[in-house]
Amino acid sequence: MKTILYAGLLLCGLAQNVSAEIRTVTLLVPGMSCPTCPITIRKALKQIDGVNHIQIDYDSKTATVTFDDEITAQDQLTAATNHAGYPSEITSRTQQE
Repeated sequence: MKTILYAGLLLCGLAQNVSAEIRTVTLLVPGMSCPTCPITIRKALKQIDGVNHIQIDYDSKTATVTFDDEITAQDQLTAATNHAGYPSEITSRTQQE
């Protein structure tokens, strides 16, 4: 009986790990109006657990963020930029394997 229980728990743990995905979203940050704005936006996004990579393009007013969706959620990214004074919205999403 214990063996069956342990096997079931192991399978549940494996199923949870399989569902974790690395995702990339692009945020439109229209308030990015000066060359120092990307620094503030990057600092705000870096503070979120699970964020792996941030690429900011000042000319297009976008921030592309790669993150682990098991650790953080997309709305945390927009909340971070909003809290830093730069409201943003998600314009595209991709999933990496």
